[in-house]
Amino acid sequence: MEAEWIVSFFMIIGIDLILGGDNAFIIAMASRSLSDDKRNKAIWIGTLLAVLMRMTMTGAAVYLLTIPYLQFIGGLFLLYIGYNLLIEQKKKTLLIKSSGSLWRAVQTIVVADLLMSLDNVIAIAGAAKGNMVLTMIGLMISVPIIIGGSKLIHAALTKFPFLLYGGSALLAFTGGEMIVRDVQLNEFMMRHTTLEFLLPFLTVVTVILASLFYEQTAEK
Repeated sequence: MEAEWIVSFFMIIGIDLILGGDNAFIIAMASRSLSDDKRNKAIWIGTLLAVLMRMTMTGAAVYLLTIPYLQFIGGLFLLYIGYNLLIEQKKKTLLIKSSGSLWRAVQTIVVADLLMSLDNVIAIAGAAKGNMVLTMIGLMISVPIIIGGSKLIHAALTKFPFLLYGGSALLAFTGGEMIVRDVQLNEFMMRHTTLEFLLPFLTVVTVILASLFYEQTAEK
């Protein structure tokens, strides 16, 4: 029994390391416009709120995935977030230092994490094999991983701003995957396997092209 507990524990750490990178990227993108002090607050507040929401979701994770069109709507919302993050860059929001931007960053962090964490929550719950103590430990372990990762990614975004497109593409790809996995679309996607494969890539292209179109029209 103890050996099984240890194996599950290390499986959870592995899941956190593999899947936590996505969340760290989104947190870094959402908080990039803030001063150092506000950015640290946004990272801590946003991450802790997101983990609390994950804990709440864990017990209902399998049920949540069966709600009709939940993943479809969540996927569309992720596309919007990915597009909006690029649009904010075009609007030069790196200069915004107002107190309101802190809570805007926290909102983006929490919403994006909530939408992207269904698979993460289910993976951790599965690795824990129903052990809620292990599940909660796994979710708490994700906190330092995400916070540390987001700070490293922020440094990279500051040095290489074009990586912002990579983060937006990540959101768009995840959104596309959520759409094709929606339970209500299973039968349709089984009949159109090419569309199922291509849709996540098409959502990436759509979001990037839409932001470039915005940039062109905004300059006129």
